[in-house]
Amino acid sequence: MIELGFFAGIDIGSQTSKAVIINEQKEIVSRWILKTGADARGVAEKIFEQVLSHVGLSKKDVTYCVGTGYGRANIPYADKQITEITCHAKGALYFFPGARSVIDVGGQDSKVIKLDKNGKVLDFSMNEKCAAGTGRFLEVMAQVLEITLAEMGRLALQSTNKIHISNTCTVFAESEVISQIHAGTPKSDIIAGLCEAIVSRLKNQAHRLKITRPVVMTGGVARNEGVVRALEEALSCEILVPEEPQIAGAVGAALLAKELSAKL
Repeated sequence: MIELGFFAGIDIGSQTSKAVIINEQKEIVSRWILKTGADARGVAEKIFEQVLSHVGLSKKDVTYCVGTGYGRANIPYADKQITEITCHAKGALYFFPGARSVIDVGGQDSKVIKLDKNGKVLDFSMNEKCAAGTGRFLEVMAQVLEITLAEMGRLALQSTNKIHISNTCTVFAESEVISQIHAGTPKSDIIAGLCEAIVSRLKNQAHRLKITRPVVMTGGVARNEGVVRALEEALSCEILVPEEPQIAGAVGAALLAKELSAKL
């Protein structure tokens, strides 16, 4: 007889926090996303309550919980903390079982992960020293262009004369964007150039690792169609994107929670 249980994955990122609950059949029964803000511990408590109450569950229904992300040390109820590299790889494989490479672009960092045929992490590259090539880079540029992040992807695909952004540093790129605005360059062409600037850094990371296909992209930036298309052109391959790419790390954490609970 299978004991009914639920397993939680909590991903406290620098910009957003994600929570996922799965059941014994590894089906996602609830998911939740919140802005992290300045109180990581507070958001960890809040998102756990909300992801559970959304489906009428309580903490006592959760057999095991794994925390991940930058703020994983701020999840007091987690049974174990696991790195985001392991969790994102696990989550990507959940959505695309044959994946051999994962590109995750979050709010403050970007990761490229190379997997073997069994899904084991072989190597990874992580950019966490500056906002260039991350969601924060796009967020700053969206503010300068006075558009929403959601609009950026759609506008990028409308570009007919993409400009080249020579700086990937957020501060210098912002100056370039302002100059282009004053020169009358269409927003669509500026945004396409910004997407290309992000991808140029990812391409370097991918080539250093000699990644192989299929390639899965996760993280909030994967929702930007302009970045995904630019990445497909740069790597000359299709980029697979889950329906909700932001929760991949939390999904991986929940799956690991289930595996670890079986060893208790």
